[in-house]
Amino acid sequence: MKVLLLIVSVLLILISLLQGGKSDALSAFTGNTDLGLFQNVKERGPEKVISIMTMVLGILFFALVIIIRITE
Repeated sequence: MKVLLLIVSVLLILISLLQGGKSDALSAFTGNTDLGLFQNVKERGPEKVISIMTMVLGILFFALVIIIRITE
């Protein structure tokens, strides 16, 4: 069970790193105030797939942690 948790953890980290940023990080340092943090932007194509995979892996991670904690 712990091996499965390790695999899910690594996949979750890798998928999270593949996600693109919602805004340009450099604009925060240059003083640009329009970061677009609260804009309603729809994800499409690969971005949507990666977002869904991140959510599923996150839920699976928390479920595995709870199951391992209860069984030990």
